[in-house]
Amino acid sequence: MSRAGLLWVAVPAVMIVIGGCSKSDRSDAPAERPAAVGTGGAGADVKDDDDFVHDVALKNLAEIELSRMALEKATSPDIKAFAQRMIDEHGAAGNKLKSAASGVPIDWPAQLDEKYKKIVDELAKEQGTDFDHEYAEAMVESHQDLAAKLESRLDVQSLADWKTAAAGRTQTNALPDPKTQMGDVEVRPAKSDNDVTRKINQWAAETFPVAQKHLDAARTLENAAKKRSTN
Repeated sequence: MSRAGLLWVAVPAVMIVIGGCSKSDRSDAPAERPAAVGTGGAGADVKDDDDFVHDVALKNLAEIELSRMALEKATSPDIKAFAQRMIDEHGAAGNKLKSAASGVPIDWPAQLDEKYKKIVDELAKEQGTDFDHEYAEAMVESHQDLAAKLESRLDVQSLADWKTAAAGRTQTNALPDPKTQMGDVEVRPAKSDNDVTRKINQWAAETFPVAQKHLDAARTLENAAKKRSTN
């Protein structure tokens, strides 16, 4: 099934997005602001705040919808547990994003657009271990995309330091738990003179380590599901 550009920055597992500037506000932004933004990952782009929020909210909505389907159709208990985690944690992250972007006229998506409806419909056709594998693969792609968008809102040096520390602390393909093992290495938001933009960038900084942990867990599930589907 085709899921190009599914949801929520493509980085290896061991390497381990929305501000209030209107279009007129950005014309007054300091010229050096782009240099303060993160590396941008694979094809990441610093969008207008309203466009960024809408895009992330739509991806979040799609990921939750796919995970609800997984609760019903997955055969693996591990995938069901992961799906519930995605519903809970992405739901909470979405609420925090909405709070960060308060005061900005955002067109919050109430339902999936045609692209994401197609993705959901394609996954709904799968059954058994094939569903497990396709769902896990979708979660890998979605979190790669999310991480890339988050990077565009982060301080470059702190992001590099976090990735270096994360790579140095793991002896396997699993990322360290950001809450227990990365407390001394902080991912900082990109600087901004706009209050709402600062709040959105802070949201991105808090969300990035968690999104990377989700990505690592999804990769592990994908590998396990692939083995089951070929046995």
